[in-house]
Amino acid sequence: MSATFASLKYPNYRLWFGAALVANIGTWMQRVAQDWLVLTVLTDNSGTAVGITTALQFLPVLLLSAWAGVLADRLPKRGLLIATQTAQGVLAAGLGVLVLSGGAELWHVYLFALALGVVSAFDGPARQTFVAELVPHEKLPNAVGLNSASFNAARLIGPGIAGLLIAAVGTGWVFMINAVSFGATIIALLAMNTSTLRTMPRSPRGKGQIREGIAYVRNRTDIMVIMVVMGVVSMLGLNFQLTSAMMARVEFGKGAGEYGVLGSILAIGSLTGALLAARRERPRVRLVIGAAFVFGLCMTIQAFSPNYLTYALLCIPVGFSSLTMLTAANATVQTSTDPAVRGRVMALYMVVLLGATPIGSPIVGWIAEAWGPRWAVGIGGVASMLVALAAALWAKRSWQFEVHVRRHSRPHLVVVHPEEQRAEAAARLETQDASQKSSTA
Repeated sequence: MSATFASLKYPNYRLWFGAALVANIGTWMQRVAQDWLVLTVLTDNSGTAVGITTALQFLPVLLLSAWAGVLADRLPKRGLLIATQTAQGVLAAGLGVLVLSGGAELWHVYLFALALGVVSAFDGPARQTFVAELVPHEKLPNAVGLNSASFNAARLIGPGIAGLLIAAVGTGWVFMINAVSFGATIIALLAMNTSTLRTMPRSPRGKGQIREGIAYVRNRTDIMVIMVVMGVVSMLGLNFQLTSAMMARVEFGKGAGEYGVLGSILAIGSLTGALLAARRERPRVRLVIGAAFVFGLCMTIQAFSPNYLTYALLCIPVGFSSLTMLTAANATVQTSTDPAVRGRVMALYMVVLLGATPIGSPIVGWIAEAWGPRWAVGIGGVASMLVALAAALWAKRSWQFEVHVRRHSRPHLVVVHPEEQRAEAAARLETQDASQKSSTA
C-alpha cells in the first residue's frame, strides 16, 4: 500500500474512514441546503441572516469546547462519539420534517443551528483525538491527512448532489438524507474491534483541568502561533459557505446548482492538498504560516474575478492552500502534544478555529450585504496574508531561525531552526557511532 494510504491497512481505521466519508457527504449536503433555505426561501438574499445562522452553529464551540475537551480526555471516546452522532442525526431529521411540513421559519433554522452547534462542540474534540486510537503514533499525520481527504472528498461530492436535489425535490429531503447518513458512523463505531484500539491515557476527575490545558498551551509558543494564525484566517477567510452563496446568487446571478458546483470545485483543490498532506511525515509550523499566506493571496485575486467561471477555477488553489494549512495545523498540534492533555489542547484549538466563526460570519455577511460580496472575499484574503506575515516576522525574531535561498538545488527555500539543526547533528553523530561500533564488531 502506498505511503499516501498507509493508515488504511488498519481495520478499525478503514471502518472509520468509510463511515466518515458517508457522514461528511451528508453534512456538506445539509450545509448547502441550510444556507440556500435561509438565503432564498426564508429571506430575500440576506447575507446577514446566513451569517447569523453560521454564527449560531459555531457559537457553542466557542463557549463549550473547553469542557468538551475535558470530557474527551476523561471518557471513552468511542462511546462519546456514538452519542453525538446519534444526536446530530436526530436534529437533521427534525429540521427536515419541519421543512417538509411547510412550517419552517427563520427562527426555527436559527434554533436548530444552535442545537447542532452544541452537539458539535462535544463531538469535535472526541472526533479529532479518536484517530490516535485507530493507528500507531507514527502513522498519526497520515491518518489526519486521510481524514481531511475524506472530509474534502465529501465536500467535492456533497454540494453538487445538494444543488441537484434542492432543484429537484427541495431542501427538506436533503436534511432527511443527512439524518440517515449518520447511521453509517454509528454502525462503524459499533463494529470496531475494541481489543485493537490504542487506548490513550485518561485524565482523572479533578479541579483545574481546563486551567491545566490552558497553561500547557501558553507554554508552547509553537501552538500559540498556530492558534493566532488560524483564528484570524477562520474569522475572516474561511467563510466559504457565506461568500460562495453570496457570490453565486448576488454577484453572478446563479442558482442553487451553480452554488453547489462552487463547493465541489473548491474541494478539488482541498482533496489534492489532503492527499499530499497524508504523505507528509512531519508537518511544521512554517508550513502553516506559508500556506496561510498563499491562501490569502489566492482569495485576494479571487475577489477580482470578472465572471463566474474565473471565480470557480480560482476555487481550486484556494481549496488547496486552505486544506494544506488546516491539515498541517491539526497534525502539528496533535503529534506534538502530550496524550494526557491532547483532548483539552485540541478543544482549545477548535475554540480558536471554529469559535472565531460566530464573530467573523456576521461581520463578513454584513460586508457582503453592505459593500458587496467581492469586498467580503477580498478582506478575508488580505487579513490572512497580514497575519501570516506578522507570524513569520515574530517567529524569526523570537525563534531565531535562519532562511537560506538555494538557486540550483531543491528545495529552493530552506528554513532552519537552531535547535532542529543541533538535534539533526546529534542524530547523525549517533548513527555514525553506531555504524562504527557495528563495523568494529
